[in-house]
Amino acid sequence: MEILENQSLKSFNTFGIEVRALYFTEIYNDSDLQALYSTKLVKKVPVLVLGGGSNMLFTGNFNGLIIHMASKGISVEPIGDRIIIHAQAGEKWNTLVQFCINQGYGGLENLSLIPGTVGASPVQNIGAYGVELKDSFIELRAYNIQTQSFRTFTKAECCFSYRQSIFKSELKGQYIICRVSFMLTSKPVLKLSYGPIMQELSKQHIKSPNIKDIGRIVSEIRVSKLPDPSTIGNAGSFFKNPVINSDTFSRLKAEFPDIVYFPVDDHSIKLGAAWLIEQCGWKGKVIGNTGTWKNQALVLVNHGHATGDEILKLGNDIIESVKIKFGISIEKEVNIISS
Repeated sequence: MEILENQSLKSFNTFGIEVRALYFTEIYNDSDLQALYSTKLVKKVPVLVLGGGSNMLFTGNFNGLIIHMASKGISVEPIGDRIIIHAQAGEKWNTLVQFCINQGYGGLENLSLIPGTVGASPVQNIGAYGVELKDSFIELRAYNIQTQSFRTFTKAECCFSYRQSIFKSELKGQYIICRVSFMLTSKPVLKLSYGPIMQELSKQHIKSPNIKDIGRIVSEIRVSKLPDPSTIGNAGSFFKNPVINSDTFSRLKAEFPDIVYFPVDDHSIKLGAAWLIEQCGWKGKVIGNTGTWKNQALVLVNHGHATGDEILKLGNDIIESVKIKFGISIEKEVNIISS
């Protein structure tokens, strides 16, 4: 384990913001974590755990220690037609998804091409195209930074909800996720209810799709809508889709008949944040060094030299405009990291 000083974080955040960390280290195994937390440094400065940096916006230099999870490895535990997959925190999320698809293990294919790492995925219960991480999740192994011991969390203990987990609330900053386990199947039941997937299947004349078809189509949809972070800095969806009650929805539906929505249950409706933002005139707008993506209003982009503060201001301006027009509060999905 090596601790570096004054480390650039530009290549460690998908917005490509040029900020620096006072201290920086990479963790490759459990022993590295134990060794790190035996040092005095972790008690002296703020500590931030970083995976792929795909869900973070830095608004300045980080005057503390960045811990970059770099552990790799995927193992398979067959149980009949069920398969338990154990993946180390530093594995790229899409590497895990493609491994499972290639092996014929179903369950994660709708989550293809989501940026970030395995270790970061449970924190916000990543989801896309009708599927969430919690649907296949079994357990995770994490390191308690106070007791310096390892603990296994079950699905129930993670308290998953829409883009939320206990690691974003009560236990925020208390644990470092080291490994995540999933239950997949060799006899998958495909999730095809999301409109664009069905449209693409029909367009490509695929009547009996398999998980490879779904993974490929989901990837194609994402590429068509979202910019590649290696080309233009972004963190994917900057905002969550707001969930409102049925009475509020009825009012909005009467005033805005074309509003995009998804039923959650008998009392809750999820609104399409992209539609709300687009109606406020933000889609494809360029403001200085930042803006919204031309094909997806949920995505804020760095056109080359934006600061974190510039991107944050744009996000706040969008939130305010949606509030004024619709009376709805949308929340940031991206974590804002200030010095």
